[in-house]
Amino acid sequence: MPPTSRPIPRFVAEPPHELEPYGRWRETLEQHFRTACEAIETDEQLGAAGEMIWFPERSHGGRVYIPASCDTAEGYELFGYVSFVRSASSPDPGDFFVQVDYTSETAARNPGWTMDLNDEVIGPWKGPGKAEGDLTLVWGTPLVPGGTVATAELGPDTVDQCALVQSDGFTLIALDAVKGLGDDDYLEVKLWNRNGDLLATESLYEAGD
Repeated sequence: MPPTSRPIPRFVAEPPHELEPYGRWRETLEQHFRTACEAIETDEQLGAAGEMIWFPERSHGGRVYIPASCDTAEGYELFGYVSFVRSASSPDPGDFFVQVDYTSETAARNPGWTMDLNDEVIGPWKGPGKAEGDLTLVWGTPLVPGGTVATAELGPDTVDQCALVQSDGFTLIALDAVKGLGDDDYLEVKLWNRNGDLLATESLYEAGD
């Protein structure tokens, strides 16, 4: 094949190995996540956090990322991820890092959404010449029935995918906001059914961004 004009990384993360934490491990993750939520500095009255929803884990660069979200008593959503290092030499995970935030833009307040998405940049990408982008963790839940696979699409390229197996949630790691390779490319998430039919497309950006 001839050299490509789009030398971008694709499928950079390991596929999910555990779809949802359970038992003591879930309790440990929830403790990290709730502690970080309680430390959020804001003038808003967020209210008490409800039941945690966990999404499939993904691994990249030696770190494991497990996203989560929960609704609060005042109608907000807390969202973020717990990240840690898990090595072959040590059975216990370590070097925990938690990223959390909140939003009032929830699926309940946006009936036109087809997917409920959250995202966080987890690192920069430097490509050839002046090319650059954001390595981004994306997680979400379909709001239309029938989906079996979610994909991350950057321009003409599929750069990651995650099957919806035991739960409705999916997690992706992919480049976003890529510049310097011609037209700027921004990530879209697409939902597909088992027959390969496209059910929904959502951008990480609001119209006008």
